[in-house]
Amino acid sequence: MGQQGDTKARRAGTESSLGRGLDILIALGSEDATKCGGLGVVRIAECVGREKSQVSRALRTLAQYGLVDRDPESLDYRLGWQFFALAARSGHPRLLEEAPPICRELVARLGETAHLSVRDGVEVLTLMSELSPSTVHVSNWTGRRTPAHCSASGRVLLLDHTEPMVRELFPGDGLPICGPQSPSNVADLWRRIVKARAAGFALSDEEFEAGLVSAAAPVRDFRGRIIAALNVSGPKFRSGSDLETRGVVVKSAADELCRRLGWAPESMNQEGEDYGADGEQAA
Repeated sequence: MGQQGDTKARRAGTESSLGRGLDILIALGSEDATKCGGLGVVRIAECVGREKSQVSRALRTLAQYGLVDRDPESLDYRLGWQFFALAARSGHPRLLEEAPPICRELVARLGETAHLSVRDGVEVLTLMSELSPSTVHVSNWTGRRTPAHCSASGRVLLLDHTEPMVRELFPGDGLPICGPQSPSNVADLWRRIVKARAAGFALSDEEFEAGLVSAAAPVRDFRGRIIAALNVSGPKFRSGSDLETRGVVVKSAADELCRRLGWAPESMNQEGEDYGADGEQAA
């Protein structure tokens, strides 16, 4: 059953303004909407099986509450900042409280945009961004999804995965090519994960798109589980020459965020997972 069929099935008994709003939010969270960067009113009406006038009224209400945003150029709608803020707070409220000052400190120190992201399947979802003061900088990515295999954030969110777990996430060997240095297969991705695990941070040099570099480190909760990634990204002409140093700085910031969440990074050697030289988790 397709997206439209699933939505129609859910609609039974939900012919209300609340039901219409929920159908629209689900449609905007679909894979098609994510790939396209949003959907127009006509397309949304088709997906939810409702009249365009009903959908337009519901969208206006959702926009008033920040649950959807409308692109001023394409006029397409996408899930809004308030939606992601609510979702983030429901899962990790302490994380959202402690991360903003850490991100601001990173921006002040490195001069590049900082992001806090989580993994959703094979994608990375940005929960918040702190913008660089520079004229040329990476934009606000809040609510944006990017492929996990070609980003520094995606790599650190996979640090505690074994190779079989990674291969299960990315079935088949080939991977979509994003930027000039994007990993083309799972074996290459796994090598980069192992390298990032050894360093404690991941670096991305034109993997997601040409001219963009980034550094990311994992954020762990009080149990030591990776729950987010702290990342700084910027143009290669300004950040590429000292990317390794930036990785160290980001790791230090992420470690401080871990401490605020109740996890001591120093305990990883004693309490963390024991991995062999090949990156496989020891028995």
